Amino acid sequence: MKAAQVLRMFCGAGMVALLGCGSSMYNNSMSSSGSGMGSGSSGSSSGVITQLSTMTTIGSTVDATNGDNNPYGLAIAPITAGNITAGDLIVCNFNSNASSNASGQGTTIEDLSPTAGAKPVRIAQDASLKGCDALALNPSSDTIWAAAYTANDNPIFKPTGTLVTTLATNFAWMGPWGQIFASPMTSTSGGGMYGSGGSTSTASNAFYVSQAQNGSIVQVAITSSGFQYNTIATGFPVNLMSQYGILAPAGLSYNASTDTLYIVSSASNSIVAFSNASTIPAGGIIVSAGMNNALTFTGPAASQAKVVYSGTPLNYPVSSALLYNGDLIVGNTGDNNMVEINPSTGMMVGEKNVDSGNAGAIFGIAATGSSVATQKIFFNDDNNNSVMEVSQ
Repeated sequence: MKAAQVLRMFCGAGMVALLGCGSSMYNNSMSSSGSGMGSGSSGSSSGVITQLSTMTTIGSTVDATNGDNNPYGLAIAPITAGNITAGDLIVCNFNSNASSNASGQGTTIEDLSPTAGAKPVRIAQDASLKGCDALALNPSSDTIWAAAYTANDNPIFKPTGTLVTTLATNFAWMGPWGQIFASPMTSTSGGGMYGSGGSTSTASNAFYVSQAQNGSIVQVAITSSGFQYNTIATGFPVNLMSQYGILAPAGLSYNASTDTLYIVSSASNSIVAFSNASTIPAGGIIVSAGMNNALTFTGPAASQAKVVYSGTPLNYPVSSALLYNGDLIVGNTGDNNMVEINPSTGMMVGEKNVDSGNAGAIFGIAATGSSVATQKIFFNDDNNNSVMEVSQ
């Protein structure tokens, strides 16, 4: 199983590794932060995902030259720039076929048009991308930011494929594992070669990065004077030796209209929301995992964190995306099911299996559309090394 092969060679004595746990122990775990929704609650099956019945294979992500495969990172290009066309699917490959020790050795970013039969076109290949597991694009410049676990780096590429910079010497990374761009609708700051932001306040555009080795969330604020690094949350549970690979905070999604950052806590089978994320200071949230990995929050910004949902049918989730109606679609590695969560009510409103093969197939989810009729959910399927589409 591909997911089970993920980077066991990196689980050395210097890394945090919790005891592996069966999925049943997470059921109905609760948030005691004072603001969590009812955990394990199931709503009616009236979500968007239950209304989408068409599965389409967009195309393979395997790099034709060097054989890189196992696509993890996935993002939709917001604008046309360089070698990228708006709407293209940008993916990065976690594995390489270059040697028998291929897991976490992939070094490529690929571009696929969002139509069936698309062929991968390489955007970039670089050692700083080794073990690329997540991507996010700046909509002002289309610069591509990549979370690279093995390289322990966060390289930035132009849409032409040119490496702009690596951030390994700027910050002490601890296994970058998730990535999302955030531009609060009230933002005015940002700029320079990395792109600028929006409208009316002082909130900075930022990239948020989750880290697998220490369970932290880092905000990389984009300011006129450069990048500012703030570790805004620590303590998410981590299991680096699960049968499904690395379980850590991942699957970041961001709602610009509410400045809410959503985090998939894979090891606790839960979804966490940080409200007014741009205002959380360094050290603002300390996460603790109690019995059955139930999450609680302390710290000066603890009131801004809550568990949105926890327990079944979440089954080692690692990815998420926002749908047109504000629901979260979450991808399970434990059973290849997509689970739809209404973050306002804390209810599960839909579930769909998208791969009946070996578990551990779903990595990277991106969504586009403004109605059920136009909603498209794209995901990386590591069982066939392809980008797939779910639509009506």
